Amino acid sequence: MTSGSHETTEPRHEATMGSPFDLFSLEGKVALVTGGSRGLGRQMSLAFARAGADVIVTSRKLEACEEVVAEITSTTGRRGLAYGCHLGRWDEIEGLVDTAYDRFGRVDVLVNNAGMSPVYDKVTDVTERMYDSVLNLNLKGPFRLTQLVGTRMKEQGSGSIINVSSTGSLRPMGSIIPYAAAKNGLNAMTEGFADLLGPEVRVNTLMPGQYLTDVAAAWDMEHTNKMAARLHLERVGNPPEIIGAALFLASAASSYTSGTIVRSDGGIP
Repeated sequence: MTSGSHETTEPRHEATMGSPFDLFSLEGKVALVTGGSRGLGRQMSLAFARAGADVIVTSRKLEACEEVVAEITSTTGRRGLAYGCHLGRWDEIEGLVDTAYDRFGRVDVLVNNAGMSPVYDKVTDVTERMYDSVLNLNLKGPFRLTQLVGTRMKEQGSGSIINVSSTGSLRPMGSIIPYAAAKNGLNAMTEGFADLLGPEVRVNTLMPGQYLTDVAAAWDMEHTNKMAARLHLERVGNPPEIIGAALFLASAASSYTSGTIVRSDGGIP
């Protein structure tokens, strides 16, 4: 060792020993995806199964979750669990977590994806009930689920938590004020839990822009396309395009990434 140099010994991550594609493998892992029965959540649930994970799919509609699990088992051979749960209700979440651990014994990937953004014409139309519903589902639920699962991940010595936010949290519009506030809180929660649960558990924010999911049926597409033309990619996203970023954050490919935001928004200038 030369004078003034520093010798360090760093552990070799096991996923670096084989093909680079092994970094994205979820073989032998268990993933829990909220809001996993449709839209971006469905895409992530199916992708995680194709990458080798067993997947717990949860949303308020049990039948919709069962349909995704049936597709997972028939197309990938992985195990799945459908669980009906209102993610905005504190007391329902503990049952979800207990069932997940009873069935699989562990959770390696948690995706807090469930969310809602109700439409209102005037801000004075926002009622206390509407406001509470938005905050409960987008912020309180992810806190409770991360509180329960994240602490168990830390005890087991590993895990990845993905909080699905929105570009609206960074660029709020007058039409989404409660939603933007909740998602901005989720961004902050990511950093807080990354600090609390590290180094064993990685916690990151996945921040999508506008995607053509089922909710797009209610959009004014002329206005949407006009806004999308301002993006670097000049278009709205297609749901499967979320998969790459989600797999990166869920897998060992992001082994040195925690407490940060990964944007998938077409390039907001």
